[in-house]
Amino acid sequence: MTSPARTREALGQSIEIKTKILKDEALLAQVQRTVDMSVQSLETGGCLYFCGNGGSAADAQHLAAELSGRFYYDRPPLAAEALHANSSFLTAVANDYSYDDIFSRYVSARVKKGDVLFGFTTSGNSKNVLKAFEAARQLKALTIAFTGESGGKIKSISDICIQIPSTDTPRIQEAHITLGHIVCELIEAKMFPKK
Repeated sequence: MTSPARTREALGQSIEIKTKILKDEALLAQVQRTVDMSVQSLETGGCLYFCGNGGSAADAQHLAAELSGRFYYDRPPLAAEALHANSSFLTAVANDYSYDDIFSRYVSARVKKGDVLFGFTTSGNSKNVLKAFEAARQLKALTIAFTGESGGKIKSISDICIQIPSTDTPRIQEAHITLGHIVCELIEAKMFPKK
């Protein structure tokens, strides 16, 4: 397949997935619940934590920065943090314990009741994200998963599981960042309405 043909095909696949999301009222309602839960946590002194691996780690860090920095306009910073941003902690825990423990140990150290943990895993089966959710639930924190079509194992231990209707990792991640941006926009607008 030629490069322009493949480009058109990939763009068409991405548009098709987003069109499915646009028509899925239940999924859109979960996005609104995600916003509402996040705002409630932030308004009561909570923090939003984000985690994922690889491209999902990049998405997690990106969204934490949108909230702790700014999104559309200047306003006070919001408490949001990516669990993997401390490379010394990450490599020490991976080396001394296990890569599966990198997020759960951070959760045990920092997360408290009322905080929200976002986990990005296209399969829904990333062991370190699963362990982080288990630790968060023990601490009575809220958990929101962004996954692919099946939801994987994380679906059963999430307060909200946003399942992208695809099994193609790049297309799933594109939809994650799109919905993540929408969540950031709506949180910002709800907490700091423009006058």
